[in-house]
Amino acid sequence: MKRRTGNLLTDHPELYEARFPDPRRLAARWAEDLLRRYRAGPDVLDLGSGTGRDAARLHAGGRRVTAADLSGAMLAHARRHHPGPVYVQADLSRFDLGRGVFDAVVCLDSSLLYCHTNDQLDGFLSSCRRTLAPGGLLVAEMRNGAYFLGRDEPPTAPAVDRFTWRGTTYRSTTVLHVDRAAQLLRRTRGWTADDGSPPVEEHSAWRLLLPQELRHFLTVHGFDVLALHDGPGPRTEPVWRPGAEPGSTADGDRLHLIARKRVREPAGKSVSTHPVTTASPATGDQP
Repeated sequence: MKRRTGNLLTDHPELYEARFPDPRRLAARWAEDLLRRYRAGPDVLDLGSGTGRDAARLHAGGRRVTAADLSGAMLAHARRHHPGPVYVQADLSRFDLGRGVFDAVVCLDSSLLYCHTNDQLDGFLSSCRRTLAPGGLLVAEMRNGAYFLGRDEPPTAPAVDRFTWRGTTYRSTTVLHVDRAAQLLRRTRGWTADDGSPPVEEHSAWRLLLPQELRHFLTVHGFDVLALHDGPGPRTEPVWRPGAEPGSTADGDRLHLIARKRVREPAGKSVSTHPVTTASPATGDQP
C-alpha cells in the first residue's frame, strides 16, 4: 500500500467538496450571525479556509475577507472556484499578516486543533492577538476534548464509508485512537478507488482541548471569553438555526468559542508574547 502523511480529500479540493457538500454554507452563516451579534467590523481573517466556500460566503455578505490556508492545492481551488476574498498561504500556528488590521478572526471546522502542541497553540493565539484590532473578535468552532472524558475509547472496529464522484467509487476505512499523553485524537484512514489508482493510507490528528484549558490559554494571551459552549452550531444535532441563542453547557462533541481581544491589560498584568516560531465522533468524518 502506498503510504502518505497528507489527506486525500484536502489534497484534492474538488473531491473534498464532493464528499462534504455544503450548499447552505451553514458554518459561514453561523459565523456571520456571531459577527453581527457581537458587532464585529468588516475586516475578517478566515484561518484554515480550505476550499474557500465559507470565506466566499462571508465576502458575499459584505465582509472584506482575507482567507489563509497552508495547502497550496486548497488555495488554488479557492481562487478559481470561490473568488472574492484575498487568499494567502500561511501556517496558522505562526502567521504574520499585519498588526491590528482585522476586526475578527474566524477559525472553523476544527482548524485550531491542528495546533498539536502548547507551543503551536501559543503561536496561534499570539498571532491572532497581533493581527486583531483592539476589541477584535476570535470566533472558532471545533471538536470538544471534554466529550471524551469518562467515555470509552472510540470504536476499535473500522468505520467503513463510500461515495461516488465522476464515475469513480471511493471507499474508506477509518480508525480513531485517543492518545491521552499527547492529548490528540489520532485518525488512520485507508482509501481505495475503483479507477485503478493505488490504495492510500493517511494519518492525521486533532488536539483535544478541554474548555477550561482553552479559557486559560485565551486569558494568558489577552482575550476575554464571551461564550464557550457545545451548541447549537453548524455541526451539532440539532443544528444551529438563525436566531438561536448560544448554549451554556460544554458536554457535547463540538465546542464553540467567541472571545474578544482586550483593549488594555489590567494594572500589574502582562500578556504572553510567545515568539512566532515554529463528522461524527465515532467515524472522524467531520473536521
